[in-house]
Amino acid sequence: MTFASLLAHAAEEAGHHGGNVQAQTFWIGALAFVVFVSLSLVTLSYRNVSNRHAHKAEAYTKKHGTPTPEAHGH
Repeated sequence: MTFASLLAHAAEEAGHHGGNVQAQTFWIGALAFVVFVSLSLVTLSYRNVSNRHAHKAEAYTKKHGTPTPEAHGH
């Protein structure tokens, strides 16, 4: 068989399976959405972390006289 006849045969065979491709691939998109929402929640959980421990930074500054190295003002 030539390459063109192989392609024609494959296209003809693919037409017999039918089905809704959109319904078959919906779950891939749903899974990706769940993963991205989960990752965004993890990212948001680290929001404002530097301000949660302000008392520790102040105690370090009083004891050592210099600000903490990781306290860069963000």
